[in-house]
Amino acid sequence: MDSDLKILEDEVNRLVTLYQEIRNENIRLRQQLARTSARNEQLTEKIHIASSRLENLLKHLPDHE
Repeated sequence: MDSDLKILEDEVNRLVTLYQEIRNENIRLRQQLARTSARNEQLTEKIHIASSRLENLLKHLPDHE
């Protein structure tokens, strides 16, 4: 009986450790996702600005026809 309880205790401890590791990894991944999403938004905005500038420049080019 004591050995069964010891095995169960070890398994519960292992599960708790795994849970904590996965929880920490989840937190780290959420932070990484937030940073990546913010960077993506910045780059998307830069693309829109560059596109608008390019369109404006193209409007001011003389026609070659």
